[in-house]
Amino acid sequence: MTLFRALAAPLAVLALALPAQAAKLSLTDLSSYLNGLTTVESEFTQINADGTMSTGTIRISRPGKVRFEYAPPDRSLVVSDGQQVAIFDPKSNQPPEQYPLRRTPLNLILAPKVDLGTARMVVAHREDGPATRVTAQDPEHPEYGRIDMVFTANPTELRQWIITDDSGNQTTLILGEMRKGARLNAGLFDIGGEAQKRGVVVSDR
Repeated sequence: MTLFRALAAPLAVLALALPAQAAKLSLTDLSSYLNGLTTVESEFTQINADGTMSTGTIRISRPGKVRFEYAPPDRSLVVSDGQQVAIFDPKSNQPPEQYPLRRTPLNLILAPKVDLGTARMVVAHREDGPATRVTAQDPEHPEYGRIDMVFTANPTELRQWIITDDSGNQTTLILGEMRKGARLNAGLFDIGGEAQKRGVVVSDR
């Protein structure tokens, strides 16, 4: 499993009952919405670059922490502890692959303070039928890839994201119903603890 495939798990399909067109949500309002998210739990569907699909559960604890648990037959696990992202392969007894969170587009929405108004961060902001689509990248390191986020209004809700890697491969993540504000066990985001449970040793970072 590649990093970008792992990090881009789907979020919810846009409701057909929504009006055909809606006013574009402002970057200020969308930043406030993302900053207001503390914890999130949701089922997801992931559409990979090769057209295959995966499902599972995502848990987010802002800032910086996320856990993707993939359902059988995949059973992969991706965890960010706020600094590093670790990808656990259930078929391997080797240490997980690790990457700095700051080198992934997902860092743009997991940051302690999201400001989509930052110069050169947002490269596209438009209406997309009943939704608002925002394309963002690290303004200092566009080579890290980009993330397309799809939001609906009334109330504002993040529905899906698409991560594009530096080779142009895209992975879409569609969320189910988002359960917000629940207390999440810190151990869910403990890379070392997860490695210990699996009997593998985490390499030095």
